[in-house]
Amino acid sequence: MCLQYCQAQRLRFPCTSSVMAASAQHCYFTSSAVQVHRVPMLKKAQANPALQFFKVSQNPIKLPSLKEVCDQGSLKEAFLSLGSLLKLQNSSLKLSLDGAYSPVLELCANKKALSEGQQVHAHLIKSCDLYDSVFLSTKLVFMYGKCGSLLNAENVFGRMCHRTIFTWNAMIGAYASNGKPLKALELYRDMRVLEVPLDSCTFPCILKACIALNNVCSGTEIHGVAIKYGYNKVTFVANSLASMYASCNDLDGARKLFDGMKEKEDIVSWNSIISAYSANEQSVEALELFREMQRMCLTPNTYTFVAALQACEDSFSDKLGMEIHAAVMKSGHCLDIYVANSLLAMYLRCGKTDEAAIIFNDLDAKDIVSWNTMLSGFAQNGLYNETLQLFYDMQSTDEKPDLVSLINILAVSGRLGYLLSGMEVHAYAIKNGFDSDLQLGNTLIDMYARCGCVNFMGHAFEKMPNIDFISWTTIIAGYAQNNCHTRALELCRKVQAVGLDVDAMMVESILLACGALKCVSLVKEIHGYTMRRGLFDLVLQNAVVNLYGECGYIEYANRMFELIESKDVVSWTSMISCNVHSGLANEALELCHLMKETNVEPDSIALVSILSAVAGLSALKKGKEIHGFLLRKGFILEGSLGSSLVDMYARSGTLENAYKVHNCIRNKSLILWTTMINAYGMHGNGKAAIDLFKKMEGERIVPDHITFLSLLYACSHSGLIDEGKRLYEIMRSEYQLEPWAEHSACMVDLLSRANRLEEAYHFVNGMQSEPTAEVWCALLGACRVHSNKELGEIAAKKILELGTENPGNYVLVSNMFAASRRWKDVEEVRMRMKGIGLKKNPGCSWIEFGNKVHTFTARDKSHPQSNEIYQKLAQMTEKLEREVDYVAQTKYVLHNVEEEEKVQMLYGHSERLAIAYGLLKSPEGTPIRITKNLRVCGDCHHFIKLVSKVFRQVLVVRDANRFHHFEDGICSCGDFW
Repeated sequence: MCLQYCQAQRLRFPCTSSVMAASAQHCYFTSSAVQVHRVPMLKKAQANPALQFFKVSQNPIKLPSLKEVCDQGSLKEAFLSLGSLLKLQNSSLKLSLDGAYSPVLELCANKKALSEGQQVHAHLIKSCDLYDSVFLSTKLVFMYGKCGSLLNAENVFGRMCHRTIFTWNAMIGAYASNGKPLKALELYRDMRVLEVPLDSCTFPCILKACIALNNVCSGTEIHGVAIKYGYNKVTFVANSLASMYASCNDLDGARKLFDGMKEKEDIVSWNSIISAYSANEQSVEALELFREMQRMCLTPNTYTFVAALQACEDSFSDKLGMEIHAAVMKSGHCLDIYVANSLLAMYLRCGKTDEAAIIFNDLDAKDIVSWNTMLSGFAQNGLYNETLQLFYDMQSTDEKPDLVSLINILAVSGRLGYLLSGMEVHAYAIKNGFDSDLQLGNTLIDMYARCGCVNFMGHAFEKMPNIDFISWTTIIAGYAQNNCHTRALELCRKVQAVGLDVDAMMVESILLACGALKCVSLVKEIHGYTMRRGLFDLVLQNAVVNLYGECGYIEYANRMFELIESKDVVSWTSMISCNVHSGLANEALELCHLMKETNVEPDSIALVSILSAVAGLSALKKGKEIHGFLLRKGFILEGSLGSSLVDMYARSGTLENAYKVHNCIRNKSLILWTTMINAYGMHGNGKAAIDLFKKMEGERIVPDHITFLSLLYACSHSGLIDEGKRLYEIMRSEYQLEPWAEHSACMVDLLSRANRLEEAYHFVNGMQSEPTAEVWCALLGACRVHSNKELGEIAAKKILELGTENPGNYVLVSNMFAASRRWKDVEEVRMRMKGIGLKKNPGCSWIEFGNKVHTFTARDKSHPQSNEIYQKLAQMTEKLEREVDYVAQTKYVLHNVEEEEKVQMLYGHSERLAIAYGLLKSPEGTPIRITKNLRVCGDCHHFIKLVSKVFRQVLVVRDANRFHHFEDGICSCGDFW
């Protein structure tokens, strides 16, 4: 909806000011009995010592010349002229107040001079009974609407004894133009109830509100009213109707209106329909209309070229944009600053920053929009340093940065983490009086939060003269993101303590900020507060479901979800995400089926969660179904949706499909590149991961910590020791990224797997920060594989000292003791786990077959076909023993039991049951895909290799570490996992 609203703003709607002035004597009057929102009295006019507006001129001018003075656009001269007229009124001239004040109020509206308009208002209140003058009161409503002061506009509107259609139009227009479309529709409804006769200017205003709400139903109803009264034949009404249909994604309706126009010589009509197609990303249709207009010998104007250039939205539209550029030059509009700025925006959207720079440098008269377009374009193309340099160049010219410039630079400084640059802009804003702006203040808070400077962030917040919901949300999120959870909680309390009128949006922001606290008692408190205050709407219900899930209270989340009566797509998405984050992928897919049965269609966010569940289960068939759904519904495979699809294919064992999806995505983000690099690492293809990283660097994509973590992981599972060490140094030296504990763990794992244990131990001792349990676990795992008991003992001791909450770490220590037959130590570790409430995760494997995921645990007999499965497994084992001399390697059974029982335990491992089921059910020649939640043990790995050889079966097994592709007795991991 927001995108459609923004696109709607490109279209031009006729204003009603000239109609009001010309037709005041023919106005219809209505009662003031309508229920109108009452607001406080008009705020006191701000003093402005620089302009003495009501100082009487020494040379009074005649009444007819006042409008001429206003037309010249000088507020000072206009107010001096008005003062002269008022003096004449007091002496001998009988002055028409309507004629005197009207042009001045129109000038204030055009200049958006709120302070000056308030002074005129105050003077009118003192001079006459203002609210008896329908004409002047209407002018005031119009002026306040233009200046964005809805409270004052409502105040004047509410006090009027009588109202004309122009008054209603002015108030509706004020709501529609200032982000209150729902109020505009409500006011229109009141006007219809009172049977106020409409005029043609009513329709553009109310249709603009329909666009903002994406309410095509209301728009269609208003279209019917226009037809009923014959206003659909008025050109600008027809244009507004076409714009409404286009902005509400009904291009067919817009095109029918356009094609139904008898006369198509109005350039605005062409501009509207071209803009409609441009706004809906239908570039070809927009250009065809542009060419058709040229064939009719209609001369394009500035708005035509701007609309056509807006059709070029990505890198595949650059040729189209160049064609329009040539048409611009041929028509002589190349010097038009509006067209030039649109050309800049087009090339920047297409990623053609060099071409944009050439046009920009050739501009003789750059305006502030030109500079801001370049600043925004460079920032959007990831050229953050170039954006800063351009800003410094701008300061050396006569063009001074405005509010938009500063907000862009603050955002870039935050993304770069350039604290000093952000502070310079902050100082400039203070010096030039921009620091009181609300949006700039909010951006400042965000910049300091991104730079990790919580002290300055808090200071910027405290210095803001006005604070809105975004301010509170940003500061709370800033503290939460910088691990200042206590301070975030204090601000939540302060919101209540200062007596703010907290609404549902504010509560939702607080809930989101509290997500990092993982404190269910706080969530319950906020939950109770919203219910007591009657704020518990659907949005908050969804937020509470999501937050309970994030805190690990899946039962609470499920209970809240069940209580929601009218579940929307966000409700379903929240519950699906909760299950995914809690490792309940099967339950997440079941919810997906239920959502489908309730006729709720998933959006891109829901699909990301569903794809994550599919990836967790390696449910390739289900993943392909979702991919088909995405294509049928026209989803754009970009951002998180594209990355999730690549990850799904990679984690489902089809690396080729993952790479195909990666290649077909036009705008590749850092996350997408990182996902593909991680996919290669997951499948043990480290060299391909490094090659892709080099390609990413060639595209000027700057890697982050996660990118290097994926690279080190790929090197570790491919035995690329030298390459891994080189990448680790590149991360630190070239990209100035300080290693996380996870990077260090990867480096230890990389060295340890190659049996360079002493070097790995030296690396651990040389770490600047205290090694975490994960680092020691990486060393311990390798020590057990390579039988280095001395280093293993050191690592185990360190893990126990750190007291990790990860049960897998304790299991690793226990397994090391068990391998040395230190059963007493094993029992102590297990008792310690029990004492702190930790349990070992049971081994579990699953296979997808027949639109269902079949799950198996060790020695599981719960499956309906359990007897057949065990019979098949016994036949497989017997055949392997007979033909390839398979003997169970009981050293991998780390339990103090008899040898025969160890053999039986190995035979009952979950992955063997899943493979047996796969051989029973899968068509011959079809690869069998198995997923296991733990690392495949050495004996099962050997067993699966033999199965692939003897049964001539391709098996793809994903364990907790990586993928194993078994074929003809060989595993892709090279027995290195």
